[in-house]
Amino acid sequence: MAICEHVLALPDTDPDPVTPQGCQECLADGTRWVHLRLCLSCGHVGCCDSSPMRHATAHAGKEGHPVVRSFEPGEDWRWCYVDEQIV
Repeated sequence: MAICEHVLALPDTDPDPVTPQGCQECLADGTRWVHLRLCLSCGHVGCCDSSPMRHATAHAGKEGHPVVRSFEPGEDWRWCYVDEQIV
């Protein structure tokens, strides 16, 4: 597995979540989510691809922010959308 270069561009510490109570867009729209992801570039909290609206993926594509981490209690894995791999 190749090393993900996108991880090297991340801040030293994770950004504060913009909406720690849930998916930013789902909260605004009144829709639901399954699991949450934290954008490691800006702190956007979005819902996962198992959620109906898939806001985390949409945010990554629109903003060009490639790496997220799980925003679920007890999970600490990271995913790079560009390289399509756990980093």
